[in-house]
Amino acid sequence: MPPVFAHGRLRLYLLKLLDEAPRHGYEVIRLLEERFQGLYAPSAGTVYPRLAKLEAEGLVTHATEGGRKVYSITDAGRAELADRGGELADLELEIRDSVTELAAEIRDDVRGAAGDLRREMRAAASASATQVEDESWKAAKEDLRKARQEWKEQARRAKDESRRAREEAQQARRQAKEAQERAREEVQRIAGQLQEQFAKSGGVLGSLAGAWLGSGTPGSGSGAGSAAGAAAGSAGRAAADPVVDGDWAADLAPTGDPARDLDRLLDRFRDEVRDAARDRGVTAAQVAEARGHLKAASGRLGTTFGARP
Repeated sequence: MPPVFAHGRLRLYLLKLLDEAPRHGYEVIRLLEERFQGLYAPSAGTVYPRLAKLEAEGLVTHATEGGRKVYSITDAGRAELADRGGELADLELEIRDSVTELAAEIRDDVRGAAGDLRREMRAAASASATQVEDESWKAAKEDLRKARQEWKEQARRAKDESRRAREEAQQARRQAKEAQERAREEVQRIAGQLQEQFAKSGGVLGSLAGAWLGSGTPGSGSGAGSAAGAAAGSAGRAAADPVVDGDWAADLAPTGDPARDLDRLLDRFRDEVRDAARDRGVTAAQVAEARGHLKAASGRLGTTFGARP
């Protein structure tokens, strides 16, 4: 029989269970058995060492209540769980498949045992001179009936669990996609706000922001750059509610990994600002002004993504 959990999957599922609520080790074992409809239950020698390893890595912590350790997930554990959201959806499908495979193996075992029992009963009947059903014959028929009933019940439970796992996996995928879209929209919004700040500042960075916001096309040379920057700054100060280009960096297609998408957006912004400064030159005063704008943008980004604990 193939392993129920692939390498590293049990660790991820333990984090999921502890993210739902703090639990002690025996409760974790019982929940896993319930998820597999009684077809699989990990041993204490499997679960407790992994909980201890997660605690050593700072992903979970424990408190002693009534003489037992109650484990809780930490912020670091939640961060890892969030980073592996897509992997968790795949794991739900793997659990469904594992339940189906275990049910199929039990069904085959029951069928094989029932077949052997029938053959033995037929052989006993043909070898016997009498056809009178004795107590052993009745017991054999009852065992066969119970085996069939047990197989039907396990098959029904496996089907219900498979349907539930499929629905949870679909929901997890939808949530991951929605989170990715929200992250992309937020990054674009913050990038637009940063462009607005640069457009108001004028100078080389203001010239670049003005081009982004549609206030003009950057010229060539330091003189042209200063004039374009001043025009962009005047346009930014004159508008009460500047219109931010929501399509900035729209050519960067989502990769499925929000963290990687954020890195690509920041790389694009850095490259465009650096190219503008290199082409037009930059002064110490402009650097000091840019530092203030970047500090304000950093504060907004920190508020958007939440302060690190």
